[in-house]
Amino acid sequence: MKLTEQEKFRLLNLEKGYEGEVKFDQLAEGLHEERYIINDLLLEVNNSYFQIDTLIISQSEIHLLDIKNFEFDCYLESENLYSVTTDHEYKNPIDQLKRAKTLLRQLFRILKLNYLIEAFVIFINPEFTLYQAPKDLPIILPTQVNRFLLNINNTSSKLNEGHKNLAETLISLHQTKNPYTILPKYTYEQQQKGFYCKICNSFLVSIKKYDLVCSKCGVHEKIEQAILRNVKEFVLLFPDRKITTQNIYEWCKADLNKRTIRRVLKKNYTSFGNTRETYYE
Repeated sequence: MKLTEQEKFRLLNLEKGYEGEVKFDQLAEGLHEERYIINDLLLEVNNSYFQIDTLIISQSEIHLLDIKNFEFDCYLESENLYSVTTDHEYKNPIDQLKRAKTLLRQLFRILKLNYLIEAFVIFINPEFTLYQAPKDLPIILPTQVNRFLLNINNTSSKLNEGHKNLAETLISLHQTKNPYTILPKYTYEQQQKGFYCKICNSFLVSIKKYDLVCSKCGVHEKIEQAILRNVKEFVLLFPDRKITTQNIYEWCKADLNKRTIRRVLKKNYTSFGNTRETYYE
């Protein structure tokens, strides 16, 4: 579907943020010793929600990390964050960090837990520069990220049952629905149906034997995998609609025999109902 300029801007920011979190996760894979790393926690305390990009549980402390993938130059002035080129003001991530740290402490008090919390904003993009930043701010600049992880690596960490219980408790408290999530309004009718390339998102694809082939970037994908990918999107976008052969056939909108779709659904899902009204879960 076509997005408004505001929706496109928000989508771009979400994608950039996700890319930054993935990049940091890849770097954090090099951490040794015994540690629990939890990503994308959404927690709630006293009707206040807060999100944690990365939480690293070590023996003696917990690192609460907010990952930012800014790729432009900024400067701090009177605790406000501005773009160097446009003077546009952005939300100060340090304020968000302080709020998350405060709420996590409140949660720990409720759970009667006592752990040292170290909180930092991680600027992961090498193209980012921050001017006029005081030395004592809880920020890690791109040139400091490797050193920051090295310092964690150099700290011995042996976990016990208490650390395990903490990790399991936080995961159990994760909120699956964010009340502040803003999604574009959409209907089934307005969505463009059909297979599209899993790499470049182009709809210029064709079926050749057992593969879905993109004429734009040339990537190949097995038909079964393409069907399953479309089923997952169908369920995500329209959770109230049942997975049936007819519904997936219409959603894929491809030169495919319905028997092929039925075979893939039978192989990967459990069928319910009689032949005419069979659906899958």
